[in-house]
Amino acid sequence: MKKRFGIDIDGTVTCPTSLIPHINNAFQLNITLDDLTEYELTDCLPLPKEAVYEWYIKTEADICAQSPLADGAKSVLTDWFQEHELYFISARRHQVMDVTKSWFLEKEIDFHHIELIGSHDKVSTAKKYHVDLFFEDKHDNAVAISEELDIPVILFDTPYNRKPVPEKVIRVQNWLEAKNWVDQWLALNNESNIIPSL
Repeated sequence: MKKRFGIDIDGTVTCPTSLIPHINNAFQLNITLDDLTEYELTDCLPLPKEAVYEWYIKTEADICAQSPLADGAKSVLTDWFQEHELYFISARRHQVMDVTKSWFLEKEIDFHHIELIGSHDKVSTAKKYHVDLFFEDKHDNAVAISEELDIPVILFDTPYNRKPVPEKVIRVQNWLEAKNWVDQWLALNNESNIIPSL
């Protein structure tokens, strides 16, 4: 049965290290992904919030254009595009829609819809589009979507999202693990809402 997947972009479809070279270059740092233990940069790095915000607004388009794909994302998403509906729902601002669509075309990632909401609150958008399953890297988003919509959320493991998660948030290391879980979920009579184990 065809399902509608809600899929975050940054840190999920793109590699979670995408920001690192930009941060290092802009703020003369030498950090790695392991240094990002919080989603908000200024909660784990000694940087002023206002300066980081101004920098991000100025460089968002460049970051979006240059972000590498997460390992395995392309083949999994290509397979799913034939069988399901892929709705990419991102906190990116609408101003980078053209850059975002160009990136998808360049990387040859097919999509049914892209929604840039300019906010991390994705619950209402996921609800509006009646997604059956969500893919995310931000811990509180994953928990809120799962609990408020009562759907499974695949959480891609990173140093900045390692707090405990409820039962319907499934932590995976990569897209292959995500695909394996989804294959089981689809096979287990989706209507029964059974949550397979990894």
